[in-house]
Amino acid sequence: MTRIISIDPGKNKCGIVVAETSEKKVFKATIIKSELIQEYVRNLINFEEISKIIIGNGTTSRNIIKKLNFFKKDIITFDEKNTTYRAKARYFELFPISGWKFLIPREVFILNKNLDAISALIILEDYCKLKFTFNQHIDFKTWLK
Repeated sequence: MTRIISIDPGKNKCGIVVAETSEKKVFKATIIKSELIQEYVRNLINFEEISKIIIGNGTTSRNIIKKLNFFKKDIITFDEKNTTYRAKARYFELFPISGWKFLIPREVFILNKNLDAISALIILEDYCKLKFTFNQHIDFKTWLK
């Protein structure tokens, strides 16, 4: 199985997803401090067969690419325009509101702090022109230490 990493780069934190394109499934989703991106990706490629990395073309993408220069396969920058905005809508597609909460406007809910990972998902979906689903046992993690 060959997997792709998608990164929503940021000055302080990065959203990351690891997905299998043939299965259209996301297997990992996390947010980490930008300074830890090199260590995190290095650990991933030790345990996963990663074919390429897709990085949003935001202002810090060049710095992130420099940190990932050890990755000897494709590192592709891709348009990330409006991904944070679109992540709010995608969040509710992935995690629908149920029960009595359905009666309350979405805007009232404080969204999960993992929108950066959902932005990375949107970058991946736009690049692949596919909609991905989550593996049943996916664990949204925030690794900020």
